[in-house]
Amino acid sequence: MDEPILTMEEREAINNGRWFQSLSPSLRHDILRCAYVKRFKDGDLIVARGEPPTEWTGVAKGAVRVSSTSLSGKLITLTYVEPGVWFGDVAFFDGDRRTHDAYAHGPTTLLCVARNDFQKILSAHVELYEALMRLQARRIRTLFGLVEDLNTLPLRARLAKQLLHLVRSYGVPCLSDGNEMRIGLQLAQEELAQLLGASRQRVNQELKSMEREEAIRIEQGGLVVRNRDMLMRIAEAEH
Repeated sequence: MDEPILTMEEREAINNGRWFQSLSPSLRHDILRCAYVKRFKDGDLIVARGEPPTEWTGVAKGAVRVSSTSLSGKLITLTYVEPGVWFGDVAFFDGDRRTHDAYAHGPTTLLCVARNDFQKILSAHVELYEALMRLQARRIRTLFGLVEDLNTLPLRARLAKQLLHLVRSYGVPCLSDGNEMRIGLQLAQEELAQLLGASRQRVNQELKSMEREEAIRIEQGGLVVRNRDMLMRIAEAEH
């Protein structure tokens, strides 16, 4: 059963989102006033490809895995939506159906705004149009960057860039060494390989190579970034 309100930690994650922080206090208030909470267990389907859009959604806890399945049955993971990030607005604007599946990755809490309420907020706050345009522009820049990397960088460099992104979004300082950062998003090597469009074997080889260079440490519970500067040098070496 859904909890009716966000926890303090979940509310902080929403309020600290970079895009949400850029909105005026009155707009943030109106969004939060009509939003409702949904909670999902690890692996739960949130929305399915082909469904009509009904909600605009912000991630308050956990992560949302956005993926699709190819005609051959291969699972393709496009991204993990992190706490503080909103999604689902594109389908509202073009009126089309959902283009991808979305699953909860770990226990996940979402803050949702119904389509009718979203339209009312848009009518009351012209500011939201401009803010969403900025959000779309950022997404397009990121997408172009990913396409460029896929076509120009070897797997080693792309993996290093992905690990740097994950540590920025999900990094937690290690208690034993404050300079080391544990990636809080639990990703199996198969899931990391799907994100990079590579085989698990090749990703495993590159991870072991980075571990030998002491850039990262592979642990049973996930990955620890030991040397971000070295990962940056690996990411930039092939440019």
